[in-house]
Amino acid sequence: MTADLTIRPLRGDEIHIPLNMAQEEGWNPGLEDGPAFFAADPTGYFAGEIDGKLINVISAVRYGDAFGFIGLYICKREFRTRGYGHQIWDHAMSYLGSRVIGLDAVNEQTASYAEHGFKSIYRNIRQTGISLCDTPMDPRLAPLGQGLYPSIRDYDLEFFPAPRTEFLQLWTAPMLETRRGFAFVEDGSVHGYGVIRQCHEGYKIGPLFAETPEIADTLFRALAGQVKGQMVILDTPEPNAAALLLAERYELSPEFETFRMYRGAVPDLPLDQMYGITTFELG
Repeated sequence: MTADLTIRPLRGDEIHIPLNMAQEEGWNPGLEDGPAFFAADPTGYFAGEIDGKLINVISAVRYGDAFGFIGLYICKREFRTRGYGHQIWDHAMSYLGSRVIGLDAVNEQTASYAEHGFKSIYRNIRQTGISLCDTPMDPRLAPLGQGLYPSIRDYDLEFFPAPRTEFLQLWTAPMLETRRGFAFVEDGSVHGYGVIRQCHEGYKIGPLFAETPEIADTLFRALAGQVKGQMVILDTPEPNAAALLLAERYELSPEFETFRMYRGAVPDLPLDQMYGITTFELG
């Protein structure tokens, strides 16, 4: 007999719970992802409990009225295959309503998501390697800071299906010791930007958006140069051939892949300018 599952929202001081569970699954989240994740949608994180014991989690982040993203869908191993995952999934999907919904799925789960109306659109390939870069001395590179935030916020609108103002404000904030970012600024305009953050293993670069391969190369070297000699990770959209060449140029090797899936109209994004997605968890 299956015990009743109680589903409730997670509080801000509980955002570490799904991130710790993600680390246990080997997903290697950032050390300080929690505040930015929670800011994206403070009511979009859910826990399932049995008799007060937390057994599963999911995130269903609303980006405005038209777009949402599913992530951090994890059940403790001893409670799997009992239907609890379906219950919290249905709760999350109901929360997102009629929005276009995105997610990143490993290959073995794509058929399951397809049953819920999701279609695979392209692969994201995780590339890893040791940084051999030096940060270039380029006057067009500007460290991310509060003065640049409005320009970054506006620039990011082209690369994401909806505004993500609260998330970006924390994701690009320079106050954290575990995070660095650069924008490529020429003639007073932003032409690309990227963020690198410390994870449980190595450093993830994401996002990495740039208008040309040359700008992407400069930003990559700027970011990877901050952690020379350490492992860096870049999640490259496969349709962007220049992103794959960038990874190869700096001796990053494919580690695993996910499939970007959408339910509803597929967002029209400039994949040829997206060299690294922001996160598998939030899009």
